[in-house]
Amino acid sequence: MTSFLFRNLFRLLALLSLPTLHRLGTALGYLSYTFSKSYASRTQENLHNARLVQDGHQFAALLKQTVAEAGKSITELAWIWTRPHSDVCAAVTHVEGWQHIVAGQAAGTGLIILTPHWGSFEMINAYIAQHFPITSLYRAPKRAWIETLMRNGRQRGLAKLASADVSGVRTLLKALKRGEAIGLLPDQVPSNGEGVWVDFFHRPAYTMTLSGRLAQNSGAAVVLAYAERLPAGAGYHLHIQPLSLDFAQSVPLQINQALEQVIATAPAQYLWSYNRYKVPSGVTAPTHL
Repeated sequence: MTSFLFRNLFRLLALLSLPTLHRLGTALGYLSYTFSKSYASRTQENLHNARLVQDGHQFAALLKQTVAEAGKSITELAWIWTRPHSDVCAAVTHVEGWQHIVAGQAAGTGLIILTPHWGSFEMINAYIAQHFPITSLYRAPKRAWIETLMRNGRQRGLAKLASADVSGVRTLLKALKRGEAIGLLPDQVPSNGEGVWVDFFHRPAYTMTLSGRLAQNSGAAVVLAYAERLPAGAGYHLHIQPLSLDFAQSVPLQINQALEQVIATAPAQYLWSYNRYKVPSGVTAPTHL
């Protein structure tokens, strides 16, 4: 019954305009922050420890913006996953660096697209899939009804999904061998044995090694891609930039440092409520947490 109600709520929300959904999202963000102590605490802690602002007034303003943007990221999902694919892609008002996608595809060695939890990260997969095949790694949510909505929403156009397991990694490798693009969330906490502890905004974070291993083994080009959420529901601005990796050095650390630079451009759009610093089951915590 609950899944039926939520599926239909998603469909109803998708009928609303993007500006309306973002206004609702702002309200949802404030409500979630007010009534969930754990959500509020983690958001405050992660944002504060990132040291992106200098004083209390600046922090209060940034926190308020962060809470609003987090709420928008929820309500806009109904629109991105459920509206016609062409309508969703039409909400992209500008793309900066598209030539890097084209060049990566033309090279024939595959393309690794790294998208952080910044802005509307769902838009990256949706927009690229309108033009080129892309296979994205995903972790199934705990509730089956959400997974159904997510899979249907993400597997449109030329997009495919690969599960976050050994089988999924094989699927990614096959896509790279075909010269296609793959998508990864580089700031998603991996499982035991799939990451290393490296700094992310002054704190050790268990960081995936998969993206570096795939890049080194395949010779694929690597780009950072992120979708800036424009004010008042005006759409999205996509940013794509090449990422050169030195495989003689720590690749996870290089990726984290690149993400920090992206996030610092508009820190309110990062998902600070995400438990980025958690210790996965079976993983030994670093001594300098």
